[in-house]
Amino acid sequence: MKQWHVRDIILVTILAIFMGVIFWVTGPVYTVLAAALAPFGLQPMANDMLLGLWCMAGPLAGFIIRIAGAATLGELLGSIVEMFLGGMWGASTLISGIVQGVGAELGFAFTGYKRYNWMTLVLSALTTTLVTFGWDFFRSGYNKYQFGFMMLLLLTRFVSVFIFGGVLTKLITNLLGRAHVLSPRIRA
Repeated sequence: MKQWHVRDIILVTILAIFMGVIFWVTGPVYTVLAAALAPFGLQPMANDMLLGLWCMAGPLAGFIIRIAGAATLGELLGSIVEMFLGGMWGASTLISGIVQGVGAELGFAFTGYKRYNWMTLVLSALTTTLVTFGWDFFRSGYNKYQFGFMMLLLLTRFVSVFIFGGVLTKLITNLLGRAHVLSPRIRA
């Protein structure tokens, strides 16, 4: 298994800082979206619609750095940046960062950290969706919703995580590869 080097730590930190700022900027977007959905009784969907963006640091770090623990570290560091910028959830952001990072990490772990392709990104999106949904099932009271609404939230979350953690991660990796920012083994 590949070992961590200083350049890997620097890269995951740069990715996390960039993503942490995006996480922080997304907070007010969440508030506006939740308020817009509230009159229709769909306020909880705001979280699931945006969750993919908040979970993006993990798959991005895992897919680019390709070392065990990169997805978890990327998501945790991103949440630290968001917290220090004054994110609306304060220190609880760190718990979310760990849960989201572990969810993303599982997708890479299930491939033995050997395959980095579309299937791995789909698997990471699925594990992220399931782990974070399980967390919200108890923490956010999703267990109190009717089954149909709960399934709508789960599907919305998966689509969001797949778009941000799958499609955008692959596009960003391709762009960085074409710009020769990544090593040749990652550009493939």
